[in-house]
Amino acid sequence: MPELPEVETVVRALRPVLEGRRLARVVARRPDLRWPLPQGLGQRLTGATVLGVARRAKYGLIATDRGETLLFHLGMSGRLRLDAPGDGAHDHVLFETGEGRRIVFTDPRRFGMLDLWPSDRLGEHRLLAALGAEPLGADLRPLLARAFAGRVAPVKALLLDQRILAGVGNIYACEALWRARVRPDRLAGALKPAEIARLAAAIPAVLDAAIAAGGSSLRDHVQPDGTLGMFQHSWAVYGRQGEACPKGHPVERLIQSGRSSFLCPRCQR
Repeated sequence: MPELPEVETVVRALRPVLEGRRLARVVARRPDLRWPLPQGLGQRLTGATVLGVARRAKYGLIATDRGETLLFHLGMSGRLRLDAPGDGAHDHVLFETGEGRRIVFTDPRRFGMLDLWPSDRLGEHRLLAALGAEPLGADLRPLLARAFAGRVAPVKALLLDQRILAGVGNIYACEALWRARVRPDRLAGALKPAEIARLAAAIPAVLDAAIAAGGSSLRDHVQPDGTLGMFQHSWAVYGRQGEACPKGHPVERLIQSGRSSFLCPRCQR
């Protein structure tokens, strides 16, 4: 499932195509994806002008001049493709601008979602209301110190808690913990201030590096122009069980709450 860097990559690609442009035609070819599509989606968006394209956590946000914002989530296999023909069996929603550009929402497994919500009440949407802080562009030390204080949960579990930090998933939590030299199964409340400071610096650093590389392409993520993300070639530990970390030590795999964690026991304490 796409994490923050993959969604940010998509948003940045859509921004110059959509911002300030009129949606000349919007067509929904089926009534649902993961959930039912908004009633009258095509009619409500056709003719609207896009005011901005942004991201909140793992969700994309397309604001229009009709007072509504389109939320999208790519799910397991969703893609937004630029200037694709749009006639495939899994091409479910088409957006065409007045300049002749086409954006196609393609989703073979249909775990993605689209929703329309009043722009002035966006923070009340059920998928956004409980989200925590964005991990980019802020000093995370005070936030992490408060979130970890007295907690006996593993530090990685708290990094994945979207109510604390919005948008960080399994891949980038593993990578940030390696950069910070902290084991994923350490109790959060036992981290020292210096360790919290290293982690607060590592999280945005790994996310920024991933965004610059176009995200990580595992199974389904590609950028809207069809380019693969390249950050998977820079992973230090994720998915590399038995291989060497960048320091030359073997990577191990743990199971935490049914999910795989990857770490270097030599580098991370």
